[in-house]
Amino acid sequence: MTPMTTTTEGRSWKRAAVTGGTGFVGRNLITRLLAEGLAVRSVDNRMGEPRPGVETVTADLRDPEQTAAALADVDVVFHLAGNPSGTVSVENPRYDFDSNALVGLNVLEAVRGTPGTRLLYLSSAMVYGRPDTAPCREDDECRPFYPYGASKLAVEHYVAAYVAAYGIDAACARAFVVYGPGEDPSRAGAEPGQFLRWHLNDMPLRIVGSPDAKRRDFVHVDDLTAGLLIAALRGTPGQVYNVGSGTDTSLRELVAVIETATGRAARTTVDDTDLTDSYPLVADIGRLRALGYTPQVTLAEGIARLAEELGSNPAPPTLATVLSAAPR
Repeated sequence: MTPMTTTTEGRSWKRAAVTGGTGFVGRNLITRLLAEGLAVRSVDNRMGEPRPGVETVTADLRDPEQTAAALADVDVVFHLAGNPSGTVSVENPRYDFDSNALVGLNVLEAVRGTPGTRLLYLSSAMVYGRPDTAPCREDDECRPFYPYGASKLAVEHYVAAYVAAYGIDAACARAFVVYGPGEDPSRAGAEPGQFLRWHLNDMPLRIVGSPDAKRRDFVHVDDLTAGLLIAALRGTPGQVYNVGSGTDTSLRELVAVIETATGRAARTTVDDTDLTDSYPLVADIGRLRALGYTPQVTLAEGIARLAEELGSNPAPPTLATVLSAAPR
């Protein structure tokens, strides 16, 4: 197969590195990159399963020298590694900072040291905090209230600064609530996977916050990886791109989708004692759509596919939802 290219920016790649390559999004992105004909290097702090066409590098990206060595001799870096959990960031903010902000700086330094390398940084919709309006546009004010959102936003600012100060070729993508096959139930906090796993085990679905006011943009991992590829190929250096479905769904509506997909009623419990994150968080995807992005997987289709993939007794989720560690 010929290397990927785009007439928009004239980029042509043969070798890609994916940090966090053993994670949920990383594994799915690697599958897409392999299908595009690229040689892929998976960089992570843990060993993953060997995959044909994938070079596996184990590195602690908190170390600048290990980071530079791991990202040498590639054409494009997809930086996905880091702490993905708001809950973990509340419980251990220093770990979150080291995993996201410090690692992000090391990746930028590695890319700065290899001129011509393209960087696509995976950020999060949590940088918006509690938006004043919905849908969220990339130029809206960001007011994160989780340490996680702050650390992700810090790297976005560093990306913009490195583009301006050093002329590196880098862009950012803000993922909304991602779900799909391959999530680790001990680490994943997205409601579609959590709710479905509980339901398939005949356990009650634990709704944290308002079932109606808490509305989210649930994006299937296939659409996310397509969006990341488009942002990497065609995105403007220094620019930020929302990657979502463009549709908001309440938690109550999500439960109804799960019931339809599985053909049976769900039991729910509601903890609405903390409404910190009970608000709409949905993506305006116009900026990425202008580059050719079109979501393909509806929530109903994605949930039905995931239910079939998980089977009747999947491992139940274990990551709790922690909105604040402050005493009440």
